[in-house]
Amino acid sequence: MSSIRPIPDAPAAEGPEHRAGIGRAVALLVLVGAAALIPLLGPRVALDGTGEAAAPGVGSITLLRTVMFAALCIPVGEVFTTWLARRVPGGPPPRKSPSSWSVLSAGAGFVAALALASVVSTGNLIPQQLSDIDIGGLYETRDGKLALLEVNAFLAAGLCAQSRRPATQLLPLSAVAVAEALRAHPTVEDSPLIGSGLTLIHVVCSSLWVGGLLYVLRTVRVWRGTAPGPAAALIGLYARVAAVLLAAITATGLCSTLRRMPPSTVLDQLTETAYGRTLLAKTLLVVVVAALALTARLRLGRASDPLTACTPARAELVVLGLVVAVSALLTALPVPIRW
Repeated sequence: MSSIRPIPDAPAAEGPEHRAGIGRAVALLVLVGAAALIPLLGPRVALDGTGEAAAPGVGSITLLRTVMFAALCIPVGEVFTTWLARRVPGGPPPRKSPSSWSVLSAGAGFVAALALASVVSTGNLIPQQLSDIDIGGLYETRDGKLALLEVNAFLAAGLCAQSRRPATQLLPLSAVAVAEALRAHPTVEDSPLIGSGLTLIHVVCSSLWVGGLLYVLRTVRVWRGTAPGPAAALIGLYARVAAVLLAAITATGLCSTLRRMPPSTVLDQLTETAYGRTLLAKTLLVVVVAALALTARLRLGRASDPLTACTPARAELVVLGLVVAVSALLTALPVPIRW
Protein backbone atom coordinates (compact mmCIF):
# COMPACT_ATOMS: atom_id res chain seq x y z
CA MET A 1 0.00 0.00 0.00
CA SER A 2 1.67 3.20 -1.13
CA SER A 3 1.66 6.40 0.86
CA ILE A 4 -0.36 9.32 -0.46
CA ARG A 5 1.69 11.90 1.51
CA PRO A 6 3.47 14.16 -0.95
CA ILE A 7 7.22 13.81 -0.98
CA PRO A 8 9.01 17.13 -0.43
CA ASP A 9 11.15 18.34 -3.24
CA ALA A 10 14.83 17.59 -2.83
CA PRO A 11 17.01 20.66 -2.47
CA ALA A 12 18.44 21.83 -5.71
CA ALA A 13 21.93 20.48 -6.00
CA GLU A 14 22.75 22.34 -9.15
CA GLY A 15 22.37 25.92 -7.92
CA PRO A 16 24.84 28.69 -8.75
CA GLU A 17 26.73 28.25 -5.48
CA HIS A 18 27.08 24.52 -6.04
CA ARG A 19 28.37 24.99 -9.58
CA ALA A 20 30.76 27.72 -8.44
CA GLY A 21 32.07 25.42 -5.70
CA ILE A 22 32.66 22.63 -8.21
CA GLY A 23 34.43 25.06 -10.53
CA ARG A 24 36.75 26.26 -7.75
CA ALA A 25 37.49 22.69 -6.72
CA VAL A 26 38.36 21.67 -10.29
CA ALA A 27 40.57 24.74 -10.74
CA LEU A 28 42.31 23.97 -7.45
CA LEU A 29 42.96 20.37 -8.46
CA VAL A 30 44.35 21.47 -11.83
CA LEU A 31 46.74 23.98 -10.26
CA VAL A 32 47.85 21.56 -7.53
CA GLY A 33 48.44 18.92 -10.20
CA ALA A 34 50.48 21.41 -12.21
CA ALA A 35 52.59 22.19 -9.14
CA ALA A 36 53.17 18.47 -8.57
CA LEU A 37 54.26 18.01 -12.20
CA ILE A 38 56.81 20.84 -12.11
CA PRO A 39 59.54 18.70 -10.47
CA LEU A 40 58.83 15.90 -12.95
CA LEU A 41 58.43 17.77 -16.23
CA GLY A 42 59.90 21.18 -15.46
CA PRO A 43 63.61 20.35 -15.96
CA ARG A 44 62.93 18.54 -19.24
CA VAL A 45 60.87 21.41 -20.66
CA ALA A 46 63.29 24.10 -19.45
CA LEU A 47 66.36 22.35 -20.85
CA ASP A 48 64.86 21.32 -24.19
CA GLY A 49 66.91 22.77 -27.04
CA THR A 50 69.30 24.79 -24.85
CA GLY A 51 72.27 22.44 -25.15
CA GLU A 52 72.65 22.50 -21.35
CA ALA A 53 72.97 19.36 -19.25
CA ALA A 54 70.93 18.89 -16.11
CA ALA A 55 72.54 17.69 -12.91
CA PRO A 56 71.66 14.11 -11.91
CA GLY A 57 68.37 13.84 -10.04
CA VAL A 58 67.29 17.41 -10.81
CA GLY A 59 63.62 16.41 -10.51
CA SER A 60 64.13 14.92 -7.05
CA ILE A 61 66.12 17.97 -5.94
CA THR A 62 63.32 20.24 -7.13
CA LEU A 63 60.72 18.26 -5.21
CA LEU A 64 62.78 18.28 -2.01
CA ARG A 65 63.43 22.01 -2.24
CA THR A 66 59.74 22.66 -2.87
CA VAL A 67 58.91 20.82 0.36
CA MET A 68 61.65 22.65 2.23
CA PHE A 69 60.56 26.09 1.01
CA ALA A 70 56.94 25.32 1.92
CA ALA A 71 58.09 24.13 5.36
CA LEU A 72 59.81 27.48 5.82
CA CYS A 73 56.81 29.55 4.68
CA ILE A 74 54.14 27.91 6.86
CA PRO A 75 55.54 28.59 10.37
CA VAL A 76 56.88 32.03 9.42
CA GLY A 77 53.42 32.94 8.15
CA GLU A 78 51.75 31.67 11.32
CA VAL A 79 53.95 33.76 13.60
CA PHE A 80 53.57 36.80 11.33
CA THR A 81 49.77 36.54 11.08
CA THR A 82 49.41 35.94 14.82
CA TRP A 83 51.29 39.19 15.34
CA LEU A 84 48.98 40.98 12.88
CA ALA A 85 45.84 39.51 14.46
CA ARG A 86 46.74 40.98 17.84
CA ARG A 87 46.61 44.43 16.24
CA VAL A 88 43.08 44.04 14.88
CA PRO A 89 40.61 46.05 17.01
CA GLY A 90 37.94 43.82 18.52
CA GLY A 91 39.55 40.63 17.28
CA PRO A 92 38.65 37.30 18.92
CA PRO A 93 40.96 35.93 21.65
CA PRO A 94 43.99 33.82 20.63
CA ARG A 95 42.14 30.58 21.45
CA LYS A 96 39.88 31.31 18.47
CA SER A 97 42.83 31.01 16.08
CA PRO A 98 43.17 28.00 13.76
CA SER A 99 45.36 25.09 14.79
CA SER A 100 49.07 25.38 14.11
CA TRP A 101 50.79 23.43 11.34
CA SER A 102 54.26 24.46 12.48
CA VAL A 103 55.26 21.11 13.99
CA LEU A 104 54.18 19.16 10.90
CA SER A 105 55.93 21.60 8.57
CA ALA A 106 59.12 21.42 10.67
CA GLY A 107 59.01 17.64 10.37
CA ALA A 108 58.57 17.83 6.60
CA GLY A 109 61.37 20.38 6.36
CA PHE A 110 63.65 18.18 8.48
CA VAL A 111 63.09 15.17 6.21
CA ALA A 112 63.61 17.23 3.03
CA ALA A 113 66.75 18.92 4.42
CA LEU A 114 68.12 15.54 5.53
CA ALA A 115 67.55 14.10 2.05
CA LEU A 116 69.24 17.12 0.46
CA ALA A 117 72.18 16.74 2.87
CA SER A 118 72.57 13.12 1.76
CA VAL A 119 72.78 14.34 -1.85
CA VAL A 120 75.46 16.88 -0.91
CA SER A 121 77.44 14.17 0.91
CA THR A 122 77.72 12.14 -2.31
CA GLY A 123 79.01 15.04 -4.38
CA ASN A 124 75.55 16.21 -5.51
CA LEU A 125 74.63 12.76 -6.78
CA ILE A 126 71.50 10.85 -5.77
CA PRO A 127 72.68 8.09 -3.36
CA GLN A 128 71.71 4.63 -4.47
CA GLN A 129 72.33 2.96 -1.10
CA LEU A 130 73.11 3.96 2.48
CA SER A 131 76.80 3.17 2.09
CA ASP A 132 77.06 5.94 -0.52
CA ILE A 133 76.26 8.60 2.10
CA ASP A 134 79.30 10.13 3.77
CA ILE A 135 77.97 12.07 6.75
CA GLY A 136 81.48 12.91 7.98
CA GLY A 137 82.31 14.45 4.63
CA LEU A 138 79.63 17.10 5.15
CA TYR A 139 81.84 18.79 7.75
CA GLU A 140 84.62 19.22 5.18
CA THR A 141 82.78 21.37 2.63
CA ARG A 142 80.93 24.67 2.75
CA ASP A 143 77.80 23.23 1.13
CA GLY A 144 77.89 20.29 3.52
CA LYS A 145 78.03 22.52 6.59
CA LEU A 146 75.15 24.62 5.26
CA ALA A 147 73.12 21.45 4.62
CA LEU A 148 73.72 20.26 8.18
CA LEU A 149 72.75 23.69 9.49
CA GLU A 150 69.39 23.42 7.72
CA VAL A 151 68.75 19.92 9.12
CA ASN A 152 69.50 21.04 12.69
CA ALA A 153 67.53 24.27 12.24
CA PHE A 154 64.33 22.46 11.23
CA LEU A 155 64.76 20.09 14.17
CA ALA A 156 65.14 23.05 16.53
CA ALA A 157 62.16 24.82 14.93
CA GLY A 158 59.97 21.81 15.61
CA LEU A 159 60.99 21.78 19.27
CA CYS A 160 60.39 25.53 19.59
CA ALA A 161 56.94 25.18 17.97
CA GLN A 162 55.90 22.84 20.79
CA SER A 163 57.17 25.13 23.53
CA ARG A 164 55.25 27.82 25.42
CA ARG A 165 56.83 30.44 23.17
CA PRO A 166 56.28 29.18 19.60
CA ALA A 167 57.54 32.50 18.20
CA THR A 168 61.07 31.41 19.18
CA GLN A 169 61.04 29.12 16.14
CA LEU A 170 61.81 32.20 14.07
CA LEU A 171 65.43 32.01 15.22
CA PRO A 172 66.20 28.55 13.74
CA LEU A 173 64.03 29.35 10.71
CA SER A 174 66.14 32.46 10.16
CA ALA A 175 69.17 30.17 10.09
CA VAL A 176 67.51 28.19 7.26
CA ALA A 177 66.97 31.39 5.26
CA VAL A 178 70.58 32.49 5.82
CA ALA A 179 71.88 29.04 4.83
CA GLU A 180 69.85 29.10 1.61
CA ALA A 181 71.10 32.59 0.79
CA LEU A 182 74.73 31.55 1.31
CA ARG A 183 74.28 28.28 -0.59
CA ALA A 184 72.87 30.11 -3.61
CA HIS A 185 76.02 32.23 -3.94
CA PRO A 186 79.30 30.28 -3.69
CA THR A 187 82.50 32.10 -2.80
CA VAL A 188 83.80 31.87 -6.40
CA GLU A 189 81.04 34.24 -7.50
CA ASP A 190 81.67 37.97 -7.85
CA SER A 191 80.60 39.80 -4.65
CA PRO A 192 78.91 36.74 -3.12
CA LEU A 193 77.85 38.59 0.04
CA ILE A 194 75.84 41.09 -2.01
CA GLY A 195 74.11 38.24 -3.81
CA SER A 196 73.46 36.43 -0.53
CA GLY A 197 72.00 39.60 0.99
CA LEU A 198 69.60 40.04 -1.93
CA THR A 199 68.58 36.38 -1.77
CA LEU A 200 68.05 36.56 2.00
CA ILE A 201 65.67 39.51 1.66
CA HIS A 202 63.90 37.74 -1.21
CA VAL A 203 63.45 34.51 0.76
CA VAL A 204 62.26 36.24 3.95
CA CYS A 205 59.74 38.46 2.15
CA SER A 206 58.47 35.52 0.09
CA SER A 207 58.00 33.41 3.22
CA LEU A 208 56.05 36.18 4.92
CA TRP A 209 53.89 36.69 1.84
CA VAL A 210 53.06 33.04 1.09
CA GLY A 211 52.85 31.76 4.66
CA GLY A 212 51.07 34.88 5.85
CA LEU A 213 48.35 34.60 3.21
CA LEU A 214 47.77 30.94 4.06
CA TYR A 215 47.28 31.63 7.77
CA VAL A 216 45.24 34.78 7.13
CA LEU A 217 42.75 32.78 5.06
CA ARG A 218 42.63 30.06 7.71
CA THR A 219 42.05 32.67 10.42
CA VAL A 220 39.32 34.43 8.43
CA ARG A 221 37.55 31.11 7.98
CA VAL A 222 37.45 30.69 11.77
CA TRP A 223 36.48 34.31 12.48
CA ARG A 224 33.94 35.05 9.76
CA GLY A 225 31.02 33.39 11.59
CA THR A 226 31.43 35.29 14.86
CA ALA A 227 33.56 38.32 13.96
CA PRO A 228 33.18 39.27 10.28
CA GLY A 229 34.33 42.84 10.94
CA PRO A 230 37.70 41.89 12.47
CA ALA A 231 38.09 39.22 9.77
CA ALA A 232 37.82 41.85 7.03
CA ALA A 233 40.14 44.14 9.00
CA LEU A 234 42.74 41.37 9.19
CA ILE A 235 42.66 40.91 5.42
CA GLY A 236 43.09 44.65 4.93
CA LEU A 237 45.99 44.81 7.36
CA TYR A 238 47.71 41.90 5.62
CA ALA A 239 47.08 43.47 2.19
CA ARG A 240 48.92 46.64 3.20
CA VAL A 241 51.93 44.69 4.41
CA ALA A 242 51.82 42.40 1.36
CA ALA A 243 52.14 45.41 -0.94
CA VAL A 244 55.45 46.30 0.73
CA LEU A 245 56.59 42.66 0.56
CA LEU A 246 55.77 42.48 -3.16
CA ALA A 247 57.81 45.63 -3.80
CA ALA A 248 60.79 44.17 -1.92
CA ILE A 249 60.48 40.82 -3.74
CA THR A 250 60.33 42.56 -7.11
CA ALA A 251 63.32 44.81 -6.39
CA THR A 252 65.56 42.02 -5.05
CA GLY A 253 64.51 39.67 -7.85
CA LEU A 254 65.34 42.28 -10.49
CA CYS A 255 68.73 43.04 -8.92
CA SER A 256 69.58 39.35 -8.65
CA THR A 257 68.61 38.81 -12.29
CA LEU A 258 70.81 41.66 -13.51
CA ARG A 259 73.72 40.31 -11.44
CA ARG A 260 73.47 36.91 -13.13
CA MET A 261 72.32 38.16 -16.53
CA PRO A 262 73.93 41.38 -17.74
CA PRO A 263 71.34 43.74 -19.30
CA SER A 264 72.65 43.15 -22.83
CA THR A 265 72.02 39.39 -22.56
CA VAL A 266 68.78 39.24 -20.55
CA LEU A 267 66.40 38.89 -23.51
CA ASP A 268 68.48 36.15 -25.13
CA GLN A 269 68.97 34.18 -21.92
CA LEU A 270 65.29 34.39 -20.98
CA THR A 271 64.47 32.26 -24.02
CA GLU A 272 67.68 30.32 -24.72
CA THR A 273 68.72 29.06 -21.27
CA ALA A 274 66.88 26.77 -18.85
CA TYR A 275 67.40 29.22 -15.98
CA GLY A 276 66.08 32.11 -18.05
CA ARG A 277 62.99 30.23 -19.23
CA THR A 278 62.14 29.18 -15.68
CA LEU A 279 62.72 32.71 -14.43
CA LEU A 280 60.38 34.01 -17.15
CA ALA A 281 57.71 31.50 -16.09
CA LYS A 282 58.11 32.59 -12.47
CA THR A 283 57.79 36.25 -13.46
CA LEU A 284 54.56 35.60 -15.36
CA LEU A 285 53.14 33.72 -12.39
CA VAL A 286 54.03 36.60 -10.07
CA VAL A 287 52.20 38.97 -12.43
CA VAL A 288 49.11 36.77 -12.14
CA VAL A 289 49.50 36.77 -8.35
CA ALA A 290 49.76 40.56 -8.30
CA ALA A 291 46.60 40.86 -10.40
CA LEU A 292 44.70 38.54 -8.04
CA ALA A 293 46.00 40.49 -5.03
CA LEU A 294 44.81 43.75 -6.61
CA THR A 295 41.39 42.21 -7.29
CA ALA A 296 41.13 41.12 -3.65
CA ARG A 297 42.13 44.60 -2.47
CA LEU A 298 39.49 46.25 -4.70
CA ARG A 299 36.78 43.90 -3.44
CA LEU A 300 37.83 44.60 0.12
CA GLY A 301 37.25 48.31 -0.34
CA ARG A 302 34.27 48.41 -2.72
CA ALA A 303 32.18 45.24 -2.30
CA SER A 304 29.12 45.23 -0.03
CA ASP A 305 30.59 42.16 1.65
CA PRO A 306 34.35 42.71 2.13
CA LEU A 307 34.89 39.00 2.79
CA THR A 308 34.25 38.28 -0.91
CA ALA A 309 37.92 39.27 -1.20
CA CYS A 310 38.69 35.76 0.04
CA THR A 311 37.82 34.26 -3.36
CA PRO A 312 40.64 35.91 -5.37
CA ALA A 313 42.89 35.56 -2.30
CA ARG A 314 42.45 31.78 -2.37
CA ALA A 315 43.33 31.73 -6.06
CA GLU A 316 46.34 33.92 -5.25
CA LEU A 317 47.49 31.37 -2.66
CA VAL A 318 47.26 28.49 -5.13
CA VAL A 319 49.26 30.37 -7.78
CA LEU A 320 51.81 31.24 -5.09
CA GLY A 321 52.17 27.50 -4.56
CA LEU A 322 53.18 27.23 -8.22
CA VAL A 323 55.66 30.08 -7.71
CA VAL A 324 57.25 28.17 -4.82
CA ALA A 325 57.63 25.06 -6.99
CA VAL A 326 59.12 27.07 -9.88
CA SER A 327 61.51 28.80 -7.45
CA ALA A 328 62.66 25.38 -6.26
CA LEU A 329 63.26 24.39 -9.88
CA LEU A 330 65.42 27.50 -10.36
CA THR A 331 67.77 26.33 -7.61
CA ALA A 332 68.32 22.99 -9.38
CA LEU A 333 69.03 24.29 -12.88
CA PRO A 334 72.41 25.41 -14.28
CA VAL A 335 73.18 29.03 -13.47
CA PRO A 336 73.34 31.18 -16.64
CA ILE A 337 76.73 32.05 -18.06
CA ARG A 338 77.77 35.71 -17.88
CA TRP A 339 78.56 36.58 -21.49
